[in-house]
Amino acid sequence: MASMTRPNDKKVIVIGGGPAGLTAAFRLCKLGVESVILEKDDVVGGISRTVHSDGYRFDLGGHRFFTKVKAVEDMWRNILGDDLLRCSRISRIYYDGKFFNYPLRPLNALLGLGFWNSILILKSYLGAQLFPDIPEDRFEQWVVNRFGKRLYSIFFKHYTEKVWGMPCGEISAEWAAQRIKGLSLFSALKDALVRNSPNDKKNVVKTLIGEFDYPRKGPGMMWETVADVVNKSGGQVHMKSEVQKIVWNKSRVDALEIAVNGQKEMIKGTDFISSMAIRDLIQCFEPGVPVEVSTAAEKLKYRDFLTVALIVNKRDVFPDNWIYIHDPGVKVGRIQNYKNWSPDMVPDPDKSCLGLEYFCSEGDNLWEMSDQDLVDLGKEELIAMGFIDGSDVESGAVVRMPKAYPVYDSQYREALRTVREFISDIENLQLVGRNGMHRYNNQDHSMLTAMLAVENILGANHDVWSVNTDDEYHEMISNRDDLNTSDRAVIKVFARIDKLGFATSSGTVSGLFIFLATLWLVLSGNGATTQALQLLNQYFIGYTLTVRGSFIALGYTFIWGFLFGWLYAYLHNLFIAFYIFQVKRKLELISFRDFLDHF
Repeated sequence: MASMTRPNDKKVIVIGGGPAGLTAAFRLCKLGVESVILEKDDVVGGISRTVHSDGYRFDLGGHRFFTKVKAVEDMWRNILGDDLLRCSRISRIYYDGKFFNYPLRPLNALLGLGFWNSILILKSYLGAQLFPDIPEDRFEQWVVNRFGKRLYSIFFKHYTEKVWGMPCGEISAEWAAQRIKGLSLFSALKDALVRNSPNDKKNVVKTLIGEFDYPRKGPGMMWETVADVVNKSGGQVHMKSEVQKIVWNKSRVDALEIAVNGQKEMIKGTDFISSMAIRDLIQCFEPGVPVEVSTAAEKLKYRDFLTVALIVNKRDVFPDNWIYIHDPGVKVGRIQNYKNWSPDMVPDPDKSCLGLEYFCSEGDNLWEMSDQDLVDLGKEELIAMGFIDGSDVESGAVVRMPKAYPVYDSQYREALRTVREFISDIENLQLVGRNGMHRYNNQDHSMLTAMLAVENILGANHDVWSVNTDDEYHEMISNRDDLNTSDRAVIKVFARIDKLGFATSSGTVSGLFIFLATLWLVLSGNGATTQALQLLNQYFIGYTLTVRGSFIALGYTFIWGFLFGWLYAYLHNLFIAFYIFQVKRKLELISFRDFLDHF
């Protein structure tokens, strides 16, 4: 690590009071570095906030607390302590008036869809396996190649298009590559040899967890507490403070112009961390950025959503934490049952609070509907699906969340590359978090980017953009000195054999054995063994029990040993390659069966 700068030389300005921004300020306070958070909203937490309404609490989506990053988990537990509850996951899909287990279970899905439909699904699946659509540039191709077109159209197409507001054929396959993972080939091969304890958290696949942690009063409890800690530790959290200009000069940011209660202020710092949407960030630069950079930033798109929370006069509506709604006849995409996350979310145990999630875009019909119309819509759709009766709903509330999801379309990759190149030349500005990096990060990923950014300010040289890549986040093995016994067993069993090297060593060992045996018999003589070795002249032309014959045997045996060694290595590698291919296909299916959790 590079030499550390004295903390009292620094004043860090953090843009955004979501998980990334608050984590950065929290770490800076712990290190004695002056920090200021600027949050344009009147509540912290970003999309991980918890909304309070008439004693009820509801989230903007579901937020499971599960991570493989120790520093993140330590922070959660340090802040929440006993208020971090253990929850069992229950979730299902609602489609065509029926419920299907989720993650998908093939038998349950096929039985629920009916005999004839199941036959057509299997036919479609076999067709996709025999004739895959290559190359897989688009999300639709990626799914169809793994499930077949019919199952894709039932369990993937409608929901995905509800979320993104665009055809699946326009969504980049890279979105799936980043989000739908969590199973490494190494861990699967290891699991085939060594069964881990279910409590071994390091080896639990994140996307398939059956239990997770959750704050007693919702994820907002975490971030409200962190904001209090920052304020009490010498940091400053300024609410309703919107960044309007970023004053910069060549390679450095000098100050920010912010609007607070209609008044403009200028705030200076030595270092800046931003979690605001990249598109908005670029628009704030004063003087303006090069045209190609601003043009690229404009191509970065976002998907918004809103939550309609309904107070229902029913003790038990359904047992799930959440339900995915695949029925194309209704607009709602997912329904949360907050009481099933934590009983403290609902003050009256005889009632329930349901959160209906609608995916939309700022300015469209859903976004522009009045709160009352949205509450009425949610009520009507719950009744239509048979979850409640008309008289069950007591009241409702609506929260809109702009820029909830960075969009991965055909333009985003090149646009983001252009913006990143520009930002990389500004030495005292770092981007963190989901919207700050235009990457579909989980909460723990966002927190980790902030932690690394703080260390960079104090002299480290982390690549923040490496967070949530396979090599970094999923802890792929890079130092074999650290491998345990089971790791070494996996590497040994599934290691590829070098054909030339193995064949050469097999031929050499075999040849030397017969060569030395012949010489020993020539010198000492041994009846039974001599007679057995003499039979070799039927296979090795010219072989005799002489010194000359020993060299002839060496040559023949080396050739045969080489050929058999090469054939063995070839067949071994072929078998291992086929086995690994099968495991990879299984991994894709397992990882994909929890596909909906990645939204």
